[in-house]
Amino acid sequence: MMKKWVIRVGAVLLFVAVFGVNPWATSNRGKDVLSYAHTELETGVYRAGNGIMVVKALTRMPNVEPEMVRWWFADYMQTTEHYQRWYPTQHLWMDWENKLPGEHIGASHLVDEYIGDTMNKLRIQFVNPSEILTGYEETDDRFVICARGGLREELINANKMCHIVTKTEYGSEMRSVFWMGYIETRDPDNQNYTVLSIQSLLGNTAIVRALTFDKHSALALMDHAIGEMNILAGFLPELYETETNH
Repeated sequence: MMKKWVIRVGAVLLFVAVFGVNPWATSNRGKDVLSYAHTELETGVYRAGNGIMVVKALTRMPNVEPEMVRWWFADYMQTTEHYQRWYPTQHLWMDWENKLPGEHIGASHLVDEYIGDTMNKLRIQFVNPSEILTGYEETDDRFVICARGGLREELINANKMCHIVTKTEYGSEMRSVFWMGYIETRDPDNQNYTVLSIQSLLGNTAIVRALTFDKHSALALMDHAIGEMNILAGFLPELYETETNH
């Protein structure tokens, strides 16, 4: 009897080690991310029970309105020169795919950028926030932009991300959150869609997530987000006023 119990416990522990705790669950990402109150962790990294590395960064943006950030992504940022101004030492090149004037949902931002010491060629597909954040509702006092992030030269997405810009008494604050380890294979005929693959089946196990997305890479992404959003906050109010005559 004891032997059977040990075997069963061992099987459960092996399953958790490989797949994590409830690896296929869709967590309520909107609960804390959309909270108006500050949460226990606003800047930092941690590993979730299913192996996902969660990266968070809070940026205070004096004199910035949420509409300015929406304008930056949807209207203004069109050239590599614009992109490099955003983070001169880290942003190298950019282009757009499926971009419509004044829109960002459905478009993919194609970029070359350094994150830490590593140069990455990325495809960042902007999606409706409700696809990623449970309970999302559009409001007048904040702007929310969400995306699937992936490799540009391979048909692989590797993370989900959101920036939530909320109006404050001094301007705005941006809550940036990245979930590293959501592996998806993009459809080669339409890269805004995904297809089932061996890579996504194996890549979404906790053990592969742990081996692929470590604390070092998570901290590098956190530092990158802090750097670029603080730079953006520094020049955006004046740029918006100049370009829009507001």
